[in-house]
Amino acid sequence: MLIGLAAVCAAVVPLAASQRTSWFQRLLNRVKKSAIVAPAPPVIENDAGWQLLHSEDLQSFNDWLGKDSMGLPSIPNEEPSLGSHLLIELFDCDKAALEKELPVGKAMMDAARASEATIVTDSFHEFKPFGVSGAVIIQESHYTIHTWPEHGYAAVDLFYCGGTIYVDRAVEVLKDRFKPGRIKFLVVRRGIQSEVSG
Repeated sequence: MLIGLAAVCAAVVPLAASQRTSWFQRLLNRVKKSAIVAPAPPVIENDAGWQLLHSEDLQSFNDWLGKDSMGLPSIPNEEPSLGSHLLIELFDCDKAALEKELPVGKAMMDAARASEATIVTDSFHEFKPFGVSGAVIIQESHYTIHTWPEHGYAAVDLFYCGGTIYVDRAVEVLKDRFKPGRIKFLVVRRGIQSEVSG
């Protein structure tokens, strides 16, 4: 046993001074390797005249929304449009919050109010055994929802135009009411300037 240990120790070759690292350098290297990488901003794509922005990272989407005081952010070189259609996929929601017409309708109306939209009318329908579809018609366009409580899923569309809608506030209300575990976003710019100006 002692012979084996001696052989192992003899095989250890000391590092040259230039190859040695201090405990602080080793710690710093570990911190660098484990540092959290900041999420990328939403991606912008132009496809056959459609201008799309999408993100599957809630924090990057919130950061992007927060860059504009009106909740109408844009990405450099993005062409102006008449309206924005924000499609939100809400996964792993509180299933009970998606089942009935009254709480779903209230959440959508409160989201419209929070975003300072001008509400014209609303209509919601509860399906049996459960699930809700509905719309809030706003002067600036419309907010709609379709829920699948059995899957903990809701599809929400916030379509708005003009620079008076605080869409980030609407998103906060919906997150608070439905408590999604995961969210995906897609923004479709509607009425791209170059296509509607004549």
